[in-house]
Amino acid sequence: MKKMIFNGTKNGLRIGTIKHHGHGGVPEKTVLNKDTDKHRDAGAQITSVEGNGSLHIEANKNSWDLEEIIHVYKNFSMDLILIEGYKHASYPKVVIIRNDDDLYLLEKLVNIKAVISWVPITSHNAYEIFLIDDLDLFVKVFYKGIFENLEVVP
Repeated sequence: MKKMIFNGTKNGLRIGTIKHHGHGGVPEKTVLNKDTDKHRDAGAQITSVEGNGSLHIEANKNSWDLEEIIHVYKNFSMDLILIEGYKHASYPKVVIIRNDDDLYLLEKLVNIKAVISWVPITSHNAYEIFLIDDLDLFVKVFYKGIFENLEVVP
């Protein structure tokens, strides 16, 4: 995510990020150097994390679904919103495979556009596979696929 955000902002894009707090409970406000801090440091214009009904741009209600958060972000005129977590949402996604135990995600999730993997993957459907050492190539392919006229600066 940091590489994606940094590259996009370096190319003049206004990027926002949304993260799902997958550890259960409400995200901690006082913990520094969390993913949202890293996203902001990489250049994201707006970041948020949602967990157990608490959305940290600081707005609380019983529960936030991804569509509601995206609706809030529309008011910030972003060129791109990168979403981390929310595996079961129908949006196009990049799946991270850290080890063989994660391979089940390729069968379980929908709308996979690309895979970034630490392990070799021999069979796949209609998505591109990038090994972790190919992150720069992935970033370039990603941005060219969305912004045809963007001159991707590494």
